[in-house]
Amino acid sequence: MPQPSTKFGTRAVKQSRSEVDVVVYHHLLTLLLNPIFFIDFFFSLSLFLNRYRNMGNLLKVLTCTDLEQEPNFFLDFENAQPTDAEREVWDQVDVVLKDAKEILDELQAYKGAGAEIREAIQHPSDEALQEQAWAAVVPLVGKLKKFYEFSQRLEAALHSLLGALTSETYDDPTQHLEREQALAKQFAEILHFTLRFDELKMTNPAIQNDFSYYRRTLSRMRINNVPAEGENEVNNELANRISLFYADATPMLKTLSDGTTKFVSENKNLPIENTTDCLSTMATVCKVMLETPEYRSRFTSEETVSFCLRVMVGVIILYDYVHPVGAFAKSSKIDMKGCIKVLKDQPPNSVEGLLNALRYTTKHLNDESTNKTIKSMLQ
Repeated sequence: MPQPSTKFGTRAVKQSRSEVDVVVYHHLLTLLLNPIFFIDFFFSLSLFLNRYRNMGNLLKVLTCTDLEQEPNFFLDFENAQPTDAEREVWDQVDVVLKDAKEILDELQAYKGAGAEIREAIQHPSDEALQEQAWAAVVPLVGKLKKFYEFSQRLEAALHSLLGALTSETYDDPTQHLEREQALAKQFAEILHFTLRFDELKMTNPAIQNDFSYYRRTLSRMRINNVPAEGENEVNNELANRISLFYADATPMLKTLSDGTTKFVSENKNLPIENTTDCLSTMATVCKVMLETPEYRSRFTSEETVSFCLRVMVGVIILYDYVHPVGAFAKSSKIDMKGCIKVLKDQPPNSVEGLLNALRYTTKHLNDESTNKTIKSMLQ
C-alpha cells in the first residue's frame, strides 16, 4: 500500500500546530487583559511570599543562625545601679558579694600545713610533733569551713537572682537583663567569683591534704578518748559535707549547678526554658560586647574585659550542666563557635585557663552529638 507523502504530512502537522498556537495566544491575551486575573495573581503571590518569609523566620529560630536573633545591647558591668524594683533582691545579694573578695584573698593566701603534717607522719611516736601538726591544721580547717559555708550563702543568693531574672515581669530574658542590669551584674559577679575560686582550689592540693589529715586524726582521737580541740568547730556530720564539697574538682561550680537545678525543680510552674534562656542570653550578651568594637571601647578597664570573658565561660559551663542536652549540642542557644573564637582572639596567656575550663570542666563536650569543629577548636 503506498505511503502518504511526508512532504504533505509535515505541512498538515505544521498547519495544525499553527492553528493551536493562535487559539492558545488568543486565550492567553484575553486572560492577561482581564483585571480579575491580576488581582488573583498578585494575591496568590503575596500569600506565597508571606508563607516563605514566615518559614524562613521559623528556620532561623530553630537553627539559631540568624545574627538578628542575638540580643544586642550593652550590659554595664562597671556602673549598673539598682532601680527601685531591683533594690530588695539587690540588697540581699550584695551582703553576700561583699564577703566574696575576702574569701578569694584568704584562699589565695592559703599555704596549708604540709610541712607539719609530714613531720608528724614520719615520727608517729613524737607527741610534740603530733601536737604541732594538730595545732597547725585546726585553724586551717576553720577557714575551709568558712569557705564551705560561704558556698551555701552563695547558692541562696543565686536563687534570689534567678527568681528575679526568670520571673514573668518581662516577656523574655533579653528584657530582664537589659532592664535589670544591676541584678545581671550581680549574677555575673557570682559567676566570676565561682570560676576564680575553683581555679585557686584546683592549684592548691594542700586543701584536701589538710582536711584529710584532720579527719584521720580526729577519728583516732575519738577511738583513744582524747578530747579534740577542733571537734566543736567541725563535727562529724559537717565534716562529711565539707569533705564532699572539696572532693569535687570545681566545688563552687558544682554548688551553682546543683543550686540552679534545685531552683528549677522547686519552681515547677516556671518553664525550664526561662532559666536556660537566661543563661544562654547572658553568654550571648558577653560575646556580642566582646566582639563589637563600639561596645568594647566603652569598657574603662582591661579588667572588665577579663571579667566579661570569665562570665561568658562561667555561664556556658553552668548552661552545659543545667540544660538537658548541654551547651555543645546543635540545638543549643549558645553560639559556641563564636564564643570560642572570641576567647582565641585574646592574648593566649590571658585565656588559657578559661579554655581549659571549657575543655575539662564541662559536662557534654565529649558527647557524640558535639560538633567536630567545636571539638577541634578546643584541642
